[in-house]
Amino acid sequence: QVQLVESGGGLVQAGGSLRLSCAASGPIFSMYIMGWFRQAPGKEREFVAAIWSGGTTVYADSMKGRFTISRDNAKNTVYLQMTNLKPEDTAVYYCAARGPGSSSWSDLYSYDYWGQGTQVTVSS
Repeated sequence: QVQLVESGGGLVQAGGSLRLSCAASGPIFSMYIMGWFRQAPGKEREFVAAIWSGGTTVYADSMKGRFTISRDNAKNTVYLQMTNLKPEDTAVYYCAARGPGSSSWSDLYSYDYWGQGTQVTVSS
C-alpha cells in the first residue's frame, strides 16, 4: 500500500512560482511512475506531468516550459516546480502513483494511488 501526501500549495500572484511536494510511504517507491494531475472547479481532472524512476518525464502540452517534475528516490518524494503561474492554473493538484505498464502515463485511470490534493490559487 502506498500513501501519498502533497504539500506546498497556496496563494500566489500571476507570474509567480510554487513548488509542490509529494511524500510517499510504502514499498519500492523507485518502482513507481509518479504523476501530477489537477482539477479546477467544475472541470475534469487533467494530467499535468509524470516521471519514471530513471528520470524520464512527460508533460501535458500546456505545461511544457513552465512546469518541471522531478523526484528524489532517496527521499521518496516527487516535486512539481511551477513557474510563470497563470490564473487558469488555479486548481487542486494531486499526486498519483502507478506501477509500470503499457497504459499511457497521462491516463488518470491507470494510477492506483492518490494523495488528498493541495490547493493552488493564482490571483490576477
